[in-house]
Amino acid sequence: MDYLPDDNSRYNDVDYWDERYKTEQSFDWLGCFSKFKHLLEKHVKQEDSILILGCGNSSMSGDMYSAGYRSITNIDYSSVCISTMGARYSHCPGMTWQQMDVRQLSFPEASFDVILEKATLDAIMVEEKSPWEVSPDTACFIHQALTEISRCLKPGGRFVSVTFANPLFRKRLYARTEYNWSINEYSYGEGFEYFVYVMTKGEGLSPEDAALEKKILEDRKAPPPMIATQSEDEEDFLSNIDLT
Repeated sequence: MDYLPDDNSRYNDVDYWDERYKTEQSFDWLGCFSKFKHLLEKHVKQEDSILILGCGNSSMSGDMYSAGYRSITNIDYSSVCISTMGARYSHCPGMTWQQMDVRQLSFPEASFDVILEKATLDAIMVEEKSPWEVSPDTACFIHQALTEISRCLKPGGRFVSVTFANPLFRKRLYARTEYNWSINEYSYGEGFEYFVYVMTKGEGLSPEDAALEKKILEDRKAPPPMIATQSEDEEDFLSNIDLT
């Protein structure tokens, strides 16, 4: 069965995912757990309480469980996904599955040592035309999600984001003082590079990231540049160039 949607907007449609999960067994965006396991092991301890956002039907949770991570909460907004995956891993004590929106996490503050997402935010931004500046609606969605993630992290907890977006674009979203975290970046992959961002709750932004935040805020306040136009009855601008 071909799971490729007719339009990228379908990636934001829960009905699309419900239908897909009824027949698709498993799919791992950005590669399987083994591809970035060496990076995760540096920041996630086996005894950590872990929340996985937008778990989908990825094998990542099961692979992490097999690797010794035993306190894993998985959420997805597709009820079909949660039902299917819950049944698939019913033999794994300590692994739970809940239907939930990443913008409204129903957990108390400071609930998790680690919150992990792999390509979930990428899917949210799939319709964006420019990586430099996302649309107001998407920016609001991402901000709500990141605010909830920060709220649910314990002091010293880590938000791990696995994505295809390089630092030039993705750090523009993560570098905000109000999230109260630092940002470190890593990469993996052969032929095509993927990125892993680790945000640590309670640590401040680096001078470089603080400067990035400041520049973004200043750019938003600046008036749009004036663009000079020429009326149709004016002489062609090329004839005004002095070539002597």
